[in-house]
Parts: sequence; C-alpha cells; structure tokens
Amino acid sequence: MVPRVVIVTGASQGIGRAAALAFAGEGAAVAVVDLDAERGQSVVTEAAAAGGEAMLVATDISDEQQVRALIEQVTERWGRLDVLVNNAGVYAQADAVATSLETWQRILATNLTGAFLCTKYAAPAMADGGVIVNVSSEAGLVGIGGQVAYNVSKGGLISLTQSCAVDFADRGIRVNAVCPGTTETPLVEKALRESADAAATRRELEEVRPLNRLGQPEEIASAIVFAASPDAGYMTGAVISIDGGYTAR
Repeated sequence: MVPRVVIVTGASQGIGRAAALAFAGEGAAVAVVDLDAERGQSVVTEAAAAGGEAMLVATDISDEQQVRALIEQVTERWGRLDVLVNNAGVYAQADAVATSLETWQRILATNLTGAFLCTKYAAPAMADGGVIVNVSSEAGLVGIGGQVAYNVSKGGLISLTQSCAVDFADRGIRVNAVCPGTTETPLVEKALRESADAAATRRELEEVRPLNRLGQPEEIASAIVFAASPDAGYMTGAVISIDGGYTAR
C-alpha cells in the first residue's frame, strides 16, 4: 500500500510540478492534474523516477462534472485520498477598469471556483482525515497594483482556507494555505516576457524583497509538503508567507 494518495492541480509545471515530485519522492501516489496532457505525462514519468506512483488526470477544474470524475478516478485506483493541493492558477494584468468581465470570470473560475470544487468533492473522500493545501499568493495578503482579478482570487483562497479549516476540523481534515512571493515559474517568465523591459521588471521584483531574489518552485513545494505532513498536525487555518520578506515590510 502506498504511504499517501495526493492530488496536485496545475501539476504540469512550476510549483505544481515541484510539489508533485516532492510528494513522489516520499513514496506517495500522486494524481497529476492538468489540462496540458503532454507536459503532465512528463511529470508522471518524473514522479515514477523519483520513487512514487503517479497518473495523469486531465481535468478542467472549473467544471464540476470533471472534478467529480477526478475524485472518483483517484479513489477507484488507490482506494482513498489523503492530500489535496489546490495549486492550479491563471494570471492577467489590469486594474478594475481595464479588466473585462470575461477575464475576471476566467481567473476566478480557475483560481477560486476550481479550488472550491476540488475541496467540495475531495473532502468527503478523505474518510480517515486528510489535508488540503491551497496555494494562494502574496497577492492575497496585500494589494498589488494592476492585477485586480488575480489579487481577489488569491485573497478568496485565503478565506476559503480559513473557512474550511473551521468547518472540517471535526472530520479530521486540516486546511492550510501557502502564499508564495514571485517565484521563477513559467507563468512568471511569461509575464516578464510580455513586459516592456523584462530585465528591469525582474530587478524590480527582486529588489522589493529583503532577500533580493525570486523564489524557486522547490522552496514553495517544501512548504506545501510540510503543511501536509504529520509534523504539522496541530496546524490548520494557517496562512504561510514564503515571499522573501515582501509582506514583512
């Protein structure tokens, strides 16, 4: 029997990939959830090499029926579910005036509603208790200019975390959030490429942090794995900043 069964959404790249591989390295069975089947299958291969068992489940987490099918597929294969990592996210830049309703709805559908749906169907499958880790952001803790929809989605994830921590405590389910600062992921790299001066923008992102650098996906993954571990058994409803000191200023 595998030690733990873990679902990681948005697992084909960045923080999600790093988290999936970190859990696999501990011998866990990992459901790699992503719409990008090619990159997702690559992570499945890497997870097996890291020592874990893995499968790809291509899922649009904003679709309730697909999320329900995801949970059923995982529990049918491995018999249970122990950890859910709500990591999948999309990003767009614009203030409230410039943000279209379509963009607003798309970002909230993935970043917040998707996490809600995964939580809704995963929690009942955690018959022996479990852990949910939501990947929020420094943008959920403070207002960052020019990205209102993303900020709101990540702030909502923090509220979802705290609400579910209270609601699920008597079921033996812990719910925590990690709030990464700007991390070197494909999503961030894309945003840098689309800026007027990628090098200058990167320097600005680094210099606002006391540690004067961007984060690495593996650093965030370590916090996710810890939050989901028995060593953090007394921790629920926690909001953990991993942002190079950005929100400490």
